[in-house]
Formats: sequence, C-alpha cells, structure tokens
Amino acid sequence: MWVQLAIFVVSAIISYATRPKTQAPRPAAFEDFDFPQAEEGTPQCFIFGDVWMEDWMVVGVGNYRTTPIRR
Repeated sequence: MWVQLAIFVVSAIISYATRPKTQAPRPAAFEDFDFPQAEEGTPQCFIFGDVWMEDWMVVGVGNYRTTPIRR
C-alpha cells in the first residue's frame, strides 16, 4: 500500500512540474467586435426588450469601458 501511495505522489509531482504553462489572455479591445452598422438614410426601428426580427442592425452599443477595470 505504501508503495502505491509513493508512486501516486511522485506521479502527481511530475504531472504538476511538466504541465503546460498557461498564458493570460489579452483583454478585448473595442476594435475586436464586428457590429453591423446602419448606413446614412436607412430607416431605423427602435425596439425595447427582446424580439426576433429578420432585418436588424446595430444602431448603438452602450456601456463599453475605455478605462481598465481595477480590483
């Protein structure tokens, strides 16, 4: 029993030491988003709430931060 426990501990240490190092993801920038935009002169519908539509466009997106979030 002690041999199996020792083998388990050694394999856990080796697995921990050889695991791939994770890199922190880069923060999303506003340019990463691809919002369809209305052209000038296109009629616009203003809908409040959740609804399904065949034609849609993004008239405005809000509350995107331009300053980093600090803890």
